[in-house]
Amino acid sequence: MLALHQRLSLQQKLSPQQIQYQKLLQLNTLALEQRIKTELELNPILEEVLDIDETPELKEDTADTDSGEDEVYEESQDEFDMEDYMNESDIESNSINYSADDDDKTQPLAPQRVSLRENLIDQLHMLDLTEEQMILGEVIIGGLEIDGYFKQDLEKTVSDLELFENTIVTLEEAKMVLGQIQTLDPIGIATRDLQDCLLVQIKNSSYDPYFSYIAEQILKDYYKEFVNKRFDVIQKSLNLTMDTLRCAIDILHKLNPKPGEGNIDSEQANQVTPDFLIEKIENNYIITLNDRSVPSVTVSQTYLEMLNTNKRKRKISQREKDTHKFLREKFESAKWFIASIYQRRQTLMKIMQSILEKQYEFFEYGAKALRPMIYKDIADEVMMDISTISRVVNGKYVQSPQGIHELKYFFSEGLSTDSGREVSNKHIKELIKEICDSENKKSPYSDDKIAKILTDKGIHIARRTVAKYREQMMIPVARLRKGL
Repeated sequence: MLALHQRLSLQQKLSPQQIQYQKLLQLNTLALEQRIKTELELNPILEEVLDIDETPELKEDTADTDSGEDEVYEESQDEFDMEDYMNESDIESNSINYSADDDDKTQPLAPQRVSLRENLIDQLHMLDLTEEQMILGEVIIGGLEIDGYFKQDLEKTVSDLELFENTIVTLEEAKMVLGQIQTLDPIGIATRDLQDCLLVQIKNSSYDPYFSYIAEQILKDYYKEFVNKRFDVIQKSLNLTMDTLRCAIDILHKLNPKPGEGNIDSEQANQVTPDFLIEKIENNYIITLNDRSVPSVTVSQTYLEMLNTNKRKRKISQREKDTHKFLREKFESAKWFIASIYQRRQTLMKIMQSILEKQYEFFEYGAKALRPMIYKDIADEVMMDISTISRVVNGKYVQSPQGIHELKYFFSEGLSTDSGREVSNKHIKELIKEICDSENKKSPYSDDKIAKILTDKGIHIARRTVAKYREQMMIPVARLRKGL
């Protein structure tokens, strides 16, 4: 049987303005710049401040309206003035992204760089090839993997070229073109695998001919032994002295295993733009939000005057009413957008300041001094929710005297030592790296031995934890760390 029931409940919902602020908060500097440019296109009330020193101040319009007329357009509850706008969050509309002590507000343009793929095509066009061979060469370069290898079937590439491009190239010609591309700069590009890549480089190298010949023989006949570092087998099979083997192996170690890594599409692919800059001036650390490239926005004076003109009129048409409503909605949107940018700046600076205070030893002495810290530590310090801290640290970087680090880097779990002091797992990773760097390469330490060394230092850690940290740092197992 159906029945009606009343229930009183309390629900928490985010307003559209709060949602907007949360979305802006998680954007890094580059994404924020694009977001502001998009908002400038969508909202005519907003305009970019090109010269903040000459921006006219927005003044409050104090004109009164006559409420005695019958046909007055009344919106008393929706009326606003610039005092409401200016005082809501104490925002300076013409200096959202700048501080008074900023000196140079111009940003030099980064030089335009040519990608490796474009560079290879330029080199290809300098070769003595037919038109069909040139087309095939461009197809090969276009099919390179991110590390510079060409793993497609060459015969299938030739047949596809004939089928779809009506370009006929024989398989022998294709092999010739591929061989010429492999000798372009960087040498070894467009090879099949690591063995092929190293062979091409050693054949086109200028090292000592004798040791280069030995290195080539190792790659051709003892590649598996070389990869697994079974140097004793190679030495015995080729009847080499230890010095000769060492010279040949040194040449192989100088070769580039991934000639195109990170450079195929753009030289700027791996660049990071820090969101914060930390400088040490005398004995103090100064934090700067790196947002000088972000457009500074304000409310358009022209549209604001149109809005106030409509408000003073006693009799207005329906079209003017619609215009007034549209401008007012856009004004409210602009006001909240500017307030969100300002609040984002304040929140980011507050959280970065707290991280600096808690990890002060790191900025002084480096990774070894990194303290265990979780999101809750910062959230309690700045009296914000943990989700807010998570949004701020995600995908944002800081540049300091210790290098460029993602903000997540400063958060880690810790282990207790015999002395009762907690150490960060990143500090333990640094210790493992130091142990591996200082070990005898003829007899590298096993994970059990590394765990025992750390235990002797007062850090109790399991062998499997050592193995996990070692793999995270991309340090190979003991057998593969073995050297001559």
